[in-house]
Amino acid sequence: MEHLEINTITAISTPSGCGGIAVIRVSGPEAVKIVDGAWQGKPLAGAASHTAHLGKYVATDGNILDEVVATLFRGPASFTGEDTVEISVHGSRWIQREVLSDLIRRGARAATQGEFTQRAFLNGKLDLAQAEGIADLISSSSRAAHNLALSQTRGYFSRELEALRSKLVEFASLLELELDFSEEDVEFADRTNLLSLADTILAKVRRLASSYSSGAAIKEGVPVVIAGVPNAGKSSLLNLLLGDDKAIVSDIPGTTRDTIEDTLEIDGVLYRFIDTAGLRATSDIVENLGIERARSKMQDARIVIWIIDLTTPLASQYEELNNFLASKPEAKVITLLNKSDLQSPNPDTPIPGTQQSAGEPTNQSGSKSDPRGAVHVPEQSASEFTNQSGSETDPRGAVHVLAQSASDLPSQSAGELPNQIKFSAKTGTGLDRLKSCLNDLTFGDINPDAELIVTNARHYEALTRGADALTRAIEGIQAGLSADFIAQDVRETLHHLGTITGAVTTDDLLHSIFSRFCIGK
Repeated sequence: MEHLEINTITAISTPSGCGGIAVIRVSGPEAVKIVDGAWQGKPLAGAASHTAHLGKYVATDGNILDEVVATLFRGPASFTGEDTVEISVHGSRWIQREVLSDLIRRGARAATQGEFTQRAFLNGKLDLAQAEGIADLISSSSRAAHNLALSQTRGYFSRELEALRSKLVEFASLLELELDFSEEDVEFADRTNLLSLADTILAKVRRLASSYSSGAAIKEGVPVVIAGVPNAGKSSLLNLLLGDDKAIVSDIPGTTRDTIEDTLEIDGVLYRFIDTAGLRATSDIVENLGIERARSKMQDARIVIWIIDLTTPLASQYEELNNFLASKPEAKVITLLNKSDLQSPNPDTPIPGTQQSAGEPTNQSGSKSDPRGAVHVPEQSASEFTNQSGSETDPRGAVHVLAQSASDLPSQSAGELPNQIKFSAKTGTGLDRLKSCLNDLTFGDINPDAELIVTNARHYEALTRGADALTRAIEGIQAGLSADFIAQDVRETLHHLGTITGAVTTDDLLHSIFSRFCIGK
């Protein structure tokens, strides 16, 4: 692997623009000497590491550019492992440019993207996974994303991987030893123990890989689509969540014709809420474009909040929900039973304005079921619902969420609506339950306080490929294959896991990773 040219580099480490202060970083074998050449104050050459000094920065033409603070970090006890000086100047853009230009004239070289962190990796101060965690830490936009990145920078993920790799290395070495004595038909690696170990490692690797979907969503912001028929309360929900009149609310169907997005942090997780056009059949060309975009957003969403309007006929609402679940059966859906504050207190008394179609389900007595029957979840439980004849209300229309078509309506209980919540966008009833449910669906069965969560696509790919190779090794053991075939798959597993931390790396890989860093980091 080709290492970086060993010279002294410099860059502005704070964001571009004007602020109170800016930090210019200098790192390399000549860092202290170069800064001392422009320094007016106590000489830095004799100063101790990890000390800060007040002085003046004097340009090569003799002009004082600024009164600055120089913080000295001597290698190897520095971020890069090299002598490093961080110069804090006033945040004027002109001062920043002049100091940086002067440092280059004095012999420093402008740093490339991520070069400081790359030097830290090459000098053994951190591994690749930790380096990528630093990039995530810088860009984190929520408490949850920050915690995941911080865990990675502290090496928790790396230590877990190293523990897995060390166990594999031990058995790989025994398999390699068998190859050296292949003519003597000696078996050094007990196949039963090897199979047990491989199964254990495979389970852990797959568990890490399965966490990626949650980790990536948390890192970027969890996309949540708000969907339903027109006037169900989608825009009202968005405004309620944001505490602002972000979306226009009116009684006219089709008011929302395009997606409206905004972000909100709930329990430390950043959510990207997307209000969409109401789903219905319409001849309006512009509205249809909005509906098509709504369906596309639903397919890409991590979570869909499906709003059901309890004050209108339910058949078309369930049909839309069924169609969506048929197209995406793995979808995570929260069902909000909205406008519950307008429900009739008697579950068998029709809501004012509600009409029933001939195609709506009937109860056991042959009369039409209350269209709200299966979704009416006030004080009593779903099992307590009865119709006027005393028999259980037929709940098919409201709870059919798993069948493949609207015509296939099995008799189910109200509790089978996906994550149903009695709600009112007007009064806020059910809002706390909605937030709690969002958190549950974001993490699934993963405990973020006790488990590692993968957030990096490169890591996910390496884990997936490592799992595939280890699966082949397990199948080889079970089939009684010779050591050379099994060893090849074990080596491949080690290779893929090693690329995550940098135990196995190439110049192209390093360039790909560090080129995504900002200059000055």
